[in-house]
Amino acid sequence: MFQKLHLYLTAMCAGITAAIMIVMSLCYLYISEKGLYDNQYASFQNDINTIATSLEQQSVISMEWLAKMESRGNYSFFVLDNGIPFLYNRLGGFSERSATKALLDQCLNTYKSSFEYEMINTDKESNFGLYNTSLHTEFPFNPTGAKHEFYASVIELNRNDSSLQMVVLCALDFLEEQIHRQRIRFVVIDIAAVLILTLFSFFFTGRLLQPIIENRRNQTAFIAAASHELRTPLSVILSAADCCRNADAPEREGFLDTIRQEGTLMSSLINDMLTLSNSDNHNFPIRPRDVELDTLLMNTYEAFEPLARKHSLTLRVTLPDDTVPVCTADDERISQVLSILVHNAISYTPAGGKIELSLLYKKNRFHLIVSDTGIGIADEDKKRIFDRFYRAEKSRSTKGHFGLGLSIASEIVRLHHGTITVSDRPGGGSIFTVTLP
Repeated sequence: MFQKLHLYLTAMCAGITAAIMIVMSLCYLYISEKGLYDNQYASFQNDINTIATSLEQQSVISMEWLAKMESRGNYSFFVLDNGIPFLYNRLGGFSERSATKALLDQCLNTYKSSFEYEMINTDKESNFGLYNTSLHTEFPFNPTGAKHEFYASVIELNRNDSSLQMVVLCALDFLEEQIHRQRIRFVVIDIAAVLILTLFSFFFTGRLLQPIIENRRNQTAFIAAASHELRTPLSVILSAADCCRNADAPEREGFLDTIRQEGTLMSSLINDMLTLSNSDNHNFPIRPRDVELDTLLMNTYEAFEPLARKHSLTLRVTLPDDTVPVCTADDERISQVLSILVHNAISYTPAGGKIELSLLYKKNRFHLIVSDTGIGIADEDKKRIFDRFYRAEKSRSTKGHFGLGLSIASEIVRLHHGTITVSDRPGGGSIFTVTLP
């Protein structure tokens, strides 16, 4: 399931990002290509203005001048004097049947059909009675219907009684080639970017899914462990209930006591599981108020001292000599943490051992310490001791411990923005330290 979800998220993440990138690339290409065409057209218009001004100032148009102007701007010039081609064009292969003649005719037809009427009116209104003046117009010329092939200009020069017409064509082959190279570069860059995005999305979504996969794994382990823990007392209850049918009165009372004890254990386990479930769902109530931690420590000592004496253990409490300021915390939850730690210490400390409760206040932090001289905790178990249903010693399951107490204590301390740690006690045993701000 997670593998398919990983691939789906990778495809969605990479696809959306790649689509946005491609759209932006197309927009950039459109703007860039339009700018190239516009810049070339503006340059062409400036050159035509220069050529038209030069024509007005010259009395004779030489072939050297035409050749020089063609080479400067990669232009083609066609000059007609009263409709008759110049010798310059005839020497260049211009004839009635040549492709050059057909191209010129098509350009002039385009000019006459679209611009000549406007030019005539402009000539009559603006240049009436003037001699040796020129008018010119520029336009895109597409002889084959392509997007752009030429920029064309037709210059009309009226000189006394003669009429000189010059057609200038600017081939856009070099511009098309430049645009083609730019598109290829963008295609290669986009393909490489899509591949990189796909790899990045694969690893990125994999990292995002890791907490979900880990949470699913923890849930599966939690359900398996809870089922295992519930199965044992439930089996004992069912067995005792079956035995009650054929047992006499004294034996029936013993079986009923067993059922009651196992039912109490199941109720404790279910309550612990509900507590952790509320914590996971953020429904774990914390009601902070001013609390005197030394008083909480004394109350815990008084509550567990009889139980410690029953197990032949020495329980003592150590408080600071100086006055300890109040702590903002939930006194009931902190008492629950202390009860869990002390109860564990009593359960896993051999007879004749010692358990100590102490309170320290240093650097604006409170330290609640529970130390014992018990069996201790191995180093490899310290990292997992606060995991749910984790028990370092298999024998703990026989003492009514399900591996949830320290998990609950850890959640309570975390909600108080504190920390809980475990370390070895010199001489044997364990030290649990709860630090609260």
